[in-house]
Amino acid sequence: MAQEDKELLLKDLSARLSYEVVVNMDKQFDMIPSAIDVVSGEVWDYMHENGYSLEQFDIKPYLRPMSSMTEEEEEEFKQVIELELKHLESEELGHTIISAASSAFEIDFYNKHHFDYRGLIPMGLALKAPDGMY
Repeated sequence: MAQEDKELLLKDLSARLSYEVVVNMDKQFDMIPSAIDVVSGEVWDYMHENGYSLEQFDIKPYLRPMSSMTEEEEEEFKQVIELELKHLESEELGHTIISAASSAFEIDFYNKHHFDYRGLIPMGLALKAPDGMY
């Protein structure tokens, strides 16, 4: 795995830890008994503390293509976008807590619903989640 791919995957997985992303691994260890399992913060900490790396397990998260967004999720996303629009329409311009928060809400939305907003599936760094996995 190229270093920049590894860094991208690491950033993505780290951001998804609180949402318990399901991953596929080609090896197993005592914290994860099967090749397909949830990676939580506890598992991530264990891997880090014991010197395990992404390459050792060929970890690939199961993510949803952006095109799989449901109508309910579209409505939820529209509410997130409204926060951004309110900021853009305000008189307070520049980098503020409000502008940063609105962007963070978008990323949180994508992570919460396991969407592949970084394009990891076409890069071969993630797998398309089967319908109903999340």
